[in-house]
Amino acid sequence: MPGCGCRGSSGLKTAVHVHTGREEATATAMSESYVKRLFTILLDAVTDKDPQVQEQVCGALCALGESQPEEALRACEEHLRLHDKLAHPYRTMILRVMETVVSSHLGELDKGLARASILLASSEMTKVKELVCDWQQAASNVLVALGKRFISSVMEEILSKFQPGVLPHHFVVQTLANLSVSNVFGVVPFLTSILSTMLPMLSAAKPDSMRVVFCCALQRFSESTLEYLADLDQAPDPTVRKDAFATDIFSAYDILFHHWLQSREAKLRLAVVEALGPMSHLLPSEKLEEQLPKLLPGVLGLYKKHAETVHVSRSLGQILEAAASVGSRTLDVQLDSLLAALHAQICVPVESSSPLVMSNQKEVLRCFTVLACCSPDRLLAFLLPKLDTSNERTRVGTLQVVRHIINSAAAQMEVKQPFILSSMKLPLLDTNSKVKRAVVQVISAMAHHGYLEQPGGEAMIEYIVQQCALPPEAEPQKLGANSEALAADSVRAISVSTLYLVSTTVDRMGDVLWPYLFEFLVPVRFTGALTPLCRSLVHLAQKRQEAGAHALLIQYNGNVTLPSPYAMATRLLAVSSSPYLGDGRGAASLRLLSVLHRDIHPMLGQRWATAIPLLLEHLDGYTEETLSRKEWEEKLLMFLRDTLAVVSDNTWICQLSLEMCKQLPSYNGTPLEKNFLYKCIGTTLGAASSKEVVRKHLQELLETARYQEESEREGLACCFGICASSHLDDTLAQLEDFVKSDVFRKSAGIFNIFKDRSENEVEKVKSALILCYGHVAARAPRELLLARVESDIFRNMSQCFSTKVLGIKVETKDLGLRLCLAQSVCMASQAVRSSSHGSSFQLLRKPELVAQMMEFIKAEPSDSLRTPMRKKAMLACTYLASLEPALEGQAQADLIHSCLHSIMAVLPEPEGVDSHQEPLYLDTMQALKDLLTSLLQRNMTPQGLQVMVEVCAPEPMDQVPEGPRAGAGAWPKRLPASALPEAPAHQPPAHLPLQALVPFHNLGLLLGLFSPRCADLWPATRQEAVSCVYSLLYLQLGYEGFSRDYQDDVVEQLLTLKDGLGHPDPAILFHTCHSVAQIIGKRLPPDQLISLLLTLFEGLGDPDQNCSRAAAVIVNCLLKERGHVLLEKVPEIVSVLCSKLQETHGEHVLQAAQHSVYVLAARHHAAVVSSLLGSPLPFDSHTCTLWRALAVEPGLATQVLGLLLEKMSGDVPFKESRAFLLSSAPDRVATLPPLAATCALYEVASAPASGPAVLELYPQLFAALLLRVSCTVGVQLPRNLQAKERKSASSGLASRSLEPCSSAVDALQAVLLRGGNDDVVQRMELEGGWQLLRTSAGHEEGVTRLASAMAKFAGPRLPLMMKALFATQSSVYEMQRVSSTAFLAELLSSNTVNDLMLLESLLDNLLARQKDTCARVRRLVLRGLANVASGSPDKVRAHGPQLLTAMIGGLDDGDDPHSLVALEAMVGLARLLDLVEAWDLRSVLLHVAIRIRPFFDSEKVEFRSASIRLFGHLNKACQGDCEDVFLEQLVGGLAPLLLHLQDPQPPVAAACRFALRMCGPNLECEELAAIFQKHLQEGRGLHFGEFLNTTCKHLMHHFPDLLGRLLSTSLFYFKSSWEDIRAAAPMLTGFLALHVEAERRPQVDLEQLLAALQLLLKDPAPAVRVKAAETLGRLVKFA
Repeated sequence: MPGCGCRGSSGLKTAVHVHTGREEATATAMSESYVKRLFTILLDAVTDKDPQVQEQVCGALCALGESQPEEALRACEEHLRLHDKLAHPYRTMILRVMETVVSSHLGELDKGLARASILLASSEMTKVKELVCDWQQAASNVLVALGKRFISSVMEEILSKFQPGVLPHHFVVQTLANLSVSNVFGVVPFLTSILSTMLPMLSAAKPDSMRVVFCCALQRFSESTLEYLADLDQAPDPTVRKDAFATDIFSAYDILFHHWLQSREAKLRLAVVEALGPMSHLLPSEKLEEQLPKLLPGVLGLYKKHAETVHVSRSLGQILEAAASVGSRTLDVQLDSLLAALHAQICVPVESSSPLVMSNQKEVLRCFTVLACCSPDRLLAFLLPKLDTSNERTRVGTLQVVRHIINSAAAQMEVKQPFILSSMKLPLLDTNSKVKRAVVQVISAMAHHGYLEQPGGEAMIEYIVQQCALPPEAEPQKLGANSEALAADSVRAISVSTLYLVSTTVDRMGDVLWPYLFEFLVPVRFTGALTPLCRSLVHLAQKRQEAGAHALLIQYNGNVTLPSPYAMATRLLAVSSSPYLGDGRGAASLRLLSVLHRDIHPMLGQRWATAIPLLLEHLDGYTEETLSRKEWEEKLLMFLRDTLAVVSDNTWICQLSLEMCKQLPSYNGTPLEKNFLYKCIGTTLGAASSKEVVRKHLQELLETARYQEESEREGLACCFGICASSHLDDTLAQLEDFVKSDVFRKSAGIFNIFKDRSENEVEKVKSALILCYGHVAARAPRELLLARVESDIFRNMSQCFSTKVLGIKVETKDLGLRLCLAQSVCMASQAVRSSSHGSSFQLLRKPELVAQMMEFIKAEPSDSLRTPMRKKAMLACTYLASLEPALEGQAQADLIHSCLHSIMAVLPEPEGVDSHQEPLYLDTMQALKDLLTSLLQRNMTPQGLQVMVEVCAPEPMDQVPEGPRAGAGAWPKRLPASALPEAPAHQPPAHLPLQALVPFHNLGLLLGLFSPRCADLWPATRQEAVSCVYSLLYLQLGYEGFSRDYQDDVVEQLLTLKDGLGHPDPAILFHTCHSVAQIIGKRLPPDQLISLLLTLFEGLGDPDQNCSRAAAVIVNCLLKERGHVLLEKVPEIVSVLCSKLQETHGEHVLQAAQHSVYVLAARHHAAVVSSLLGSPLPFDSHTCTLWRALAVEPGLATQVLGLLLEKMSGDVPFKESRAFLLSSAPDRVATLPPLAATCALYEVASAPASGPAVLELYPQLFAALLLRVSCTVGVQLPRNLQAKERKSASSGLASRSLEPCSSAVDALQAVLLRGGNDDVVQRMELEGGWQLLRTSAGHEEGVTRLASAMAKFAGPRLPLMMKALFATQSSVYEMQRVSSTAFLAELLSSNTVNDLMLLESLLDNLLARQKDTCARVRRLVLRGLANVASGSPDKVRAHGPQLLTAMIGGLDDGDDPHSLVALEAMVGLARLLDLVEAWDLRSVLLHVAIRIRPFFDSEKVEFRSASIRLFGHLNKACQGDCEDVFLEQLVGGLAPLLLHLQDPQPPVAAACRFALRMCGPNLECEELAAIFQKHLQEGRGLHFGEFLNTTCKHLMHHFPDLLGRLLSTSLFYFKSSWEDIRAAAPMLTGFLALHVEAERRPQVDLEQLLAALQLLLKDPAPAVRVKAAETLGRLVKFA
């Protein structure tokens, strides 16, 4: 066939035997009887119990109905008629199918069939008198669907059952009602006759259900009539008028309202009221007016009887609209009751989750709209007094109505605006959140309709601003569980939104809000609203600027309520200091300042245009957490200074300072902002030129300050300091005047202390004044400070601090006052020192001040560090020490001693105490170091050094704290290290006795203390420590009698080591420590060695880890240098080392212990090995450490490993014993000597130094350990060791598992690592190989992965290893034969064996094992032979016959009951087929294909997957040269392959994908091959139905003769044991039938197919029944 690549007559078609019997008999199979049977089968299946099957059956019926609509309707009609007893749920489904068919093909139906369907539906609908809603509704829907075209026939049938005098069926009336809606123009002309027939029935209708349906019909009739009249121009009869229905509707109304509405049945009452709404529009005007007095109360009465009132409200709205449309006067009479009832409905709390309640509210508001248009005055007279009530629901509901009528009845409400505004006074005072939200919403509506432009509108705006100012923490309030007050809908949030929207979107509000909103900027109570206020004002100002306003934006015009420019500038600048509060009020305030620059001062525009954007940009770059407040405040103060400089107007500046002082009390609740405002005042006063104004404001500040607040004291001091930078003398004079004021005179006498001010308050005032003096000194011009610091500053500080009572000086106990004095002394001393003449300035009060600070330090509690008093006092002493005159020697010593004693006595708090104390401790220690440094700089003499050494005596080691404060704990040793290097050069002072500086008997102790600090964390301390050692060694030399100018070459080497100490690399540091130790060892007197070692051993616990390790380095060096002293006591050394190993877990201790053991084993290796093997199992961690020490030297390690190898292989690996007499198999218990040798071998091989020894014995170690692993799988420990290991594991003492197999695996890993095969170990770890080796089930796979890794990464080592493993062919242990075979088999998968010329020997060895009695060995042999395809594919052809023979033999292996050897043969053949000679393959092709076919449907997934994949390889191998005899096998396997694509096991499905892709070319159809290649790629998702449909389409197009065979195979799988395949089989059948050509249809045995599908419809699996029904739907093509 050209174009499709199909095989000719000698090809595929000749290989297919088509069985097409009974061709003549089936020539007329596509007859009407077949269609009927198809429908019959599907209709019978409707009764299936599974909903999905039912749905699919209905879908199939609908699909058939799409093709054969008339036959479908006839079949359904006949089925319902013949099965009169069929249950109504199934009749319902069939009727729904009929409705679907009718709706889709309404235009194609002939009248006769439509008539029959109408009669059937009518019969089904009225078959039983009782109500069966689903069934009768389905029948009614059929009639309604037919009524869209055949309205006359439907109406004829329906009206035949709607006879006068006879109560009709419920669904007859329901159908009429639905028809009137679906076909308005077709039904309305019938309504007059229908209504005339119906009206008498109303009186006869007694059941409530009938009355309900009559009400529904009347409602639908009225609605359709109104729709007909509304579209009269399009109606078929335009002469229809409302009057034609008026009489009948009124008669019906009379019955419904006067009789049925009084029913006790709620459902009926609701139906009545729903009907009355649309009916009211059809009533005659006079009748409606006549009935309204009764109708309205009647409807309103239903509110009390029904919970769901939406229907009542909707009907009431329609009635009110009808009444309003005729201008009814009755509404005025009924208005009060209407309003009361509607108001009660609107006051019902709305549930956000209840759509019915929400809908009711909308309908009620619709009613209010009607009433507002009719009677606005009476409506407001009713509503507005309700606003005065205190009830929440009433007020909220009323506000909701008011808002609605403001929007919906704007024209009627326009003249009522003042009245409505005045009624809002009380709601404005309500504090309830719901009321507040409602008020805000009303105000928003008012803004859009001009209300706020009226008198009283300003109160509404103020209310909005008040709500914007609500604190966020108060939102949301605790409301009920059903409250709708969400965070996003809080009062503040909607108020902010409302203010902004009104400002920006309502143009008419511009003149109302500007400049009125400015009145809210300054008052404190509106602080929370600043951000929205500023944003709205900025928008309004920009709009005015755009309108061309070049003059000032704010026109005061005598409006005294507006804030002044000074007030606005002060307020906006102050709140900007906390820029992120209040939703970012800093940026908003600055933007408002920017637009108001002309109103603040005319000269600020250009400067602010540059400065303010920079400030805003700075804010944008930070967040509230990252912004530095100090930096931000400094930027704002600089902005203020620039502003003042630009203005340069003293009057303006004085006014600004006055306003700042005036606003100061407003910030009592915000201390940070008040503190900043103080700084602003100081800055402003500093720019003022009027001294009187400055002094006046300073006096006011001192008199009004709230001294009890610490932040305010600090702010006041900052203010005075900033001011002093420009007005030093005035500031000092004002402070002195205040000191002399009544505040202090009142405290002079003991009887006056408590009169006006408490003692505590006086102390706070003094603290503030002292702080002021400190800040004044710090900020004062340096050229003026020195002349005033003694007389005006320090003197007044002292006067403020000290108090005399009755002539006696009384020291204060107030901590704050002391801290302020210390801080101020620091500030003043720093200022003096930083002046140009500070170095020569004589501070006469220095001794007095130092003494005062010492008193503060001594007064602190000796057992705790709770306050910063020590730190501040020492800082003050540090700055004072740098000033002249210098302290006397005794005074300096007392100062140092007091400070050290105060600090060293206060150890850091233990872990778990408040964490804030730790930084305080560290800061205090730093202050102490700064003080010592300052004193040393003042006294660089031998005497000074002597004092430092005496007072800085190291604390005992047991007092050094551990834990997180290690750095702080090291300080007692760092301080002497800071002092000793300051000794002059290396010479001891001439006038200082040596014994006083470094007592001889303490030399070792001191060296042990300082030498580890050569590795201190701080580089400076490392340098100082070397200098300490240097000085101490020279002092020792001087003590020994050397002259003062003697230079020792060894000691001098220490100076060259300092450079190495600056490097952060620990290795370099410890190497330097080793050099220091060598120098110490050469110059240390012998009697000091023990003292030094003991000190260093204690130093191992140093909290500084670097120092601890340095101590270990020095210990090891000393042992090496002088170790000959200890060699005679090796057992004692080992004992000491073991004890140290138990006490200390540091790495340096372990290294020292290993070194000692190495020395011992170098002389007695055999004895050491024997004694260590005798150690109890499992080895503890210390024994393991000693084993690893034996690997230090390669020669020693080789001897040890050789001994251990002999111990491991020289004994049986296990013994068999039965734990119970009746046990089925004996237990295998490990023998101890090989087990201990294995554990020891692991420890030795795990040591890095054992590498050379392991390499020397690598092949022997690897083979022995692999065999050890194989023969210990499943082997148990002896019972005594099992108990011991459990105990050790629970106590955490065991370093590793003692389990025999795990021990061998661990040893093998160690050997591989030490032999340089890290990549082998890593590969095994990644692939989980080590874990597999340990288990019986996975051991074989583990060996395979190990062999693969070895072949890849350790190829050169394979020959010797293989030689060792070949010998295991005759091993008595089966597991050793299995492991060695698995290892050798896997090697063949690598090309390495070919490169090493090992292939032949390997093949010979494996083939020799083919007859092994163990099936596992035989299977592994086949795997190894197949691996040649991977490792040496070019060698397969040479060995092809040999390999194929072995594989065929495996297929026919009869000694394996589980066929695993056959499985391996199939897998191996799949790998080899592509590589063997075609001639070799041809002879076995058919045999293999026949042999594997039964495995396609095997219960085991591995067999199905392997056989199908091999089938694909067979097709691949013979592509282009496929014999007909094999094509027969291909055709036979095609259907199974397609169906197994749905196999429940993914590997089988994947194999089918591969096999079909390989079969495609052999089918010689390009389309099918392309489809297989496109859809069946690995990893691609498969839409099975779409794929099968396309495949069947091409199969039937190109190979129509295959239809019978494919169908018969598919029918075979109808009985498959797998549900997925049973479901796929009918799909294949259906798609084949769908695409079969007309002339080939006789090949299908329809009887057999239908019978099989009919049987499949009874399958227990619903999914199968679904597919069977789906297939039946596809058989429509045969119809």
